[in-house]
Amino acid sequence: MNVLIIDDERAIRRALKEILEFEECVVQEAEDGKQGLALSQQKDFDLIFCDIKMPAMDGLEFLAKAMQLNIESPIIMISGHGTIDTAVQAIKDGAFDFIEKPLDLNRILVTLRNAKDRNSLVAETKTLKKTVKKFKGSAIIGETPEIYAIKEMIEKVAPSDARVMITGGNGSGKELVARSLHDFSGRKKMPFVEVNCAAIPSELIESELFGHEKGAFTSAVKDKKGKFQLASGGTLFLDEIGDMSLSAQAKVLRALQENVIQRVGSEKDIKVDCRVLAATNKDLRKEIEEGRFREDLFHRLAVIIIHVPSLNDRSDDIPLLANHFIKMVCADQGIPLKSFDEKALIALKSIDWTGNIRELRNIIERLVILCGPVISAEDVKMYSNSKR
Repeated sequence: MNVLIIDDERAIRRALKEILEFEECVVQEAEDGKQGLALSQQKDFDLIFCDIKMPAMDGLEFLAKAMQLNIESPIIMISGHGTIDTAVQAIKDGAFDFIEKPLDLNRILVTLRNAKDRNSLVAETKTLKKTVKKFKGSAIIGETPEIYAIKEMIEKVAPSDARVMITGGNGSGKELVARSLHDFSGRKKMPFVEVNCAAIPSELIESELFGHEKGAFTSAVKDKKGKFQLASGGTLFLDEIGDMSLSAQAKVLRALQENVIQRVGSEKDIKVDCRVLAATNKDLRKEIEEGRFREDLFHRLAVIIIHVPSLNDRSDDIPLLANHFIKMVCADQGIPLKSFDEKALIALKSIDWTGNIRELRNIIERLVILCGPVISAEDVKMYSNSKR
């Protein structure tokens, strides 16, 4: 431990230094509060002992300045003229502890141990906070290099407003990546609006995206805001954008270029402010070659490309995912938690997951409903669909 002693009495500094060095501490000394404050700003100390009554700057003044400067070192006040009121005030002002002179060896050792424990907890908390900040609440479960790379990419890209194209097979978790990009962005408190372009008929997609005016078509009985407006200030996620019609693509391109839209049945421009994320399970470059997707729109959307691997390509994550889903399903079903034996998890890894994570989740639900408290490899083979 690196320790700073601030005391105007040389004898006290020497006695305390001997005790601390015997405990394998590296000790520095200061004769008054000013000198101590300068040293504590130059170096991070694990512990500071500070006398209360000193010339130039007394201990309580040093403590107040240290708190203002966010010096994180635990500060132990020492005094030969201390009262209960002084001790209470020092603790209120941010001191870690208060020791009376003459110094008691056991008291110092106990305080030293407490300070070590405190520093360990602070270090662990900082590490946890960094981890949480890095992948905080990340719904993306996995520890394979492919998933770690995606989490790293999300951490870098999310704070910006850069458009992102997310690629990957059906059920691989593209929406989860989009939600993570939104949740870790500056727009996280604003709406996240999802549009499944494959699920909306081509004749309705423009009305869905841009809205319509009353009377624009037969069923338009009132004005309606589109998804671009509903996502104002937030994020618009265009899922399966490869299935969007060419006419809708042209209007999306204009919205991205000029940040304006026009409702169906209106010529009035409406300003929009949303971050656009897109996802597809198609090879858009091939779609461009075959004239089904606009190249200029692709380049507008694909500022950053994140590819989500298939479950077969990250099979080492299957045990983690399986245990996550079994907890979720049991909670949803309101039944006691079930578990997998070791061979069951190996059997799950041997399956050819054509439906990716979505299929895995469905199989886990089936196993929970049909099997006993501990799911075996035989159960997996009986109730799963396919094997490699």
